[in-house]
Amino acid sequence: MGAVADAALAYTIHPVDISAGDQFRPEFLAISPNNRMPAIIDRSPKDDGEAISVFESGAILLYLAEKTDRFLPEDIRGRTAVTEWLFWQVGGLGPMAGQNHHFGQYAPEKIPYAITRYVNETNRLYGVMDRRLARVPFLGGADYSIADMASYPWVVPWQRQQQNLDEFPNLKRWFDTIAARPATIRAYE
Repeated sequence: MGAVADAALAYTIHPVDISAGDQFRPEFLAISPNNRMPAIIDRSPKDDGEAISVFESGAILLYLAEKTDRFLPEDIRGRTAVTEWLFWQVGGLGPMAGQNHHFGQYAPEKIPYAITRYVNETNRLYGVMDRRLARVPFLGGADYSIADMASYPWVVPWQRQQQNLDEFPNLKRWFDTIAARPATIRAYE
């Protein structure tokens, strides 16, 4: 929702009750064949054609950036940097922090090896972000982008991930900057 809020696009949320198995219903699978959220349907695409459904958060962010011509640089170097960091989140930060949450918070059996593995990997990834953010204000470079939108929600539960933002001063500055954005505040309300 951060991208939609930042781009000031109108949207309607349709809850999917995963406890009732709604994510396996044929009508949802037609939108998101991987039976996961998020997924969107754009009823007014940029080409004025038929509605387009998009699943997977990274694909949704790219789609919305291209639709609105915002949050994704047009120049090849800027665009490449933003897509690198978007894909870094999709392939690294999200899965590793997700496993951190699963084994540390939700797994019925606490497996010390798994907990330590994912806490340490999350810590390593925070370090990667911190080093990047020592050189530039945002992950993609000078401007806030879809790379930041994708990564920010994975840092929000830093305490549950057994991390300390004070150990990552550049990441903390970035985190506080994004948390104060009006669109971020709206999205989290």
